Amino acid sequence: MTTLEQMGQNAKQAARFLLTAGELKNKALLAIADALIENADKIVDANNIDIKIARENGTRESLIDRLTLTKARIEGMADGVRQVAALQDPTGVVLSGSTRPNGLKIEKVRVPMGVIGIIYEARPNVTSDAAALCLKSGNAVILRGGKEAINSNKCIADIMRNAIEKAGLPKDCIALVEDTSRASSVELMQLSDYLDVLIPRGSASLINAVVQNSKVPVIETGVGNCHVYVDDSADINMASEIIFNAKTSRPSVCNAIETILVHKDIAEKALPVIKARLDEKNVTLRCCERSAKILSGVENAAEDDWYTEYGDYILAVKIVDSIDEAIAHIAKYSSGHSECIVTSDYANSQKFTDEVDSAAVYVNASTRFTDGGEFGLGAEIGISTQKLHARGPMGLNELTSMKFVIRGNGQVR
Repeated sequence: MTTLEQMGQNAKQAARFLLTAGELKNKALLAIADALIENADKIVDANNIDIKIARENGTRESLIDRLTLTKARIEGMADGVRQVAALQDPTGVVLSGSTRPNGLKIEKVRVPMGVIGIIYEARPNVTSDAAALCLKSGNAVILRGGKEAINSNKCIADIMRNAIEKAGLPKDCIALVEDTSRASSVELMQLSDYLDVLIPRGSASLINAVVQNSKVPVIETGVGNCHVYVDDSADINMASEIIFNAKTSRPSVCNAIETILVHKDIAEKALPVIKARLDEKNVTLRCCERSAKILSGVENAAEDDWYTEYGDYILAVKIVDSIDEAIAHIAKYSSGHSECIVTSDYANSQKFTDEVDSAAVYVNASTRFTDGGEFGLGAEIGISTQKLHARGPMGLNELTSMKFVIRGNGQVR
């Protein structure tokens, strides 16, 4: 097995090749897409091994859903790679330019970061999404997935490496760490001689571990304690449909909601309608004292519930006295991912979008749209919840840096 240091050296060399790869990157991406489809049965067989192990370990079904690859999902992965290939290459784009009084011509140009490390958990589709985005933006990538998906990830990575090598790129443009021990994760975090940036995707504990232990610059992504606030002027049917979609369409993902806040003046009418819709998916409601008096068959919420990203068919419910209280609750408990207000009041919609400090803020729409594809960015590397360099869905531009190119004719200072 290749050591991490050797993997880093190989990736660094591959990144230099990518600086001048041009259209070869698109050729390689299309080769990846074709290879994923051609090898779909092989990928499903590998994935079935991971699913079998997960079930034997008692993994809950919502997490198994994140792990599962079907032929339809593999086709979706291939389509995502093709969409990335069709996007404009961000590298080499001149962001600004000027000519100084001394005749120097100065341009700010978008360039690759170099080598990107990605640590993620039980979503094997990330393997192809991340590789495609890094490749298109001119970066080599070292992937380190979780043990839950190791057989799927190894299969997908091997297929991609072979495909890009046949297309004319070094296969080390894409690398996978096959050792899923904690030691390999920590070692990757220390690989500052070779990694230019590290991106964790997964649970709060994973992201916190990377942030606290990494010697490599980190872009925080993914933790999604998201909210819907139902204003006193809300259309109740609209609110129930948005909440139903945002909670139940795929509860394990980071843009699913975990808490609803309901204005006191609409709570008695709205909450039974919302609960009836959620009952279709057997969603467990953990309610504040006031909302528990309105609804039957619910659990009592504890303080920890307001902080929790359930990733499951569980939803916290709180009645608030005003939009200011709703905004204050979000400010205290949110992870800064995605929040929504359902309202017919324009002034309140503006107040919410102005004062809620999250990466994506919605008016009358499901938080499930926080996604690179839905935002027109193609596949995404993750949802950044930090404020430096990148925020929200991270597409191609967020995987680049910049440099200044200065042209003169003999000027000295």
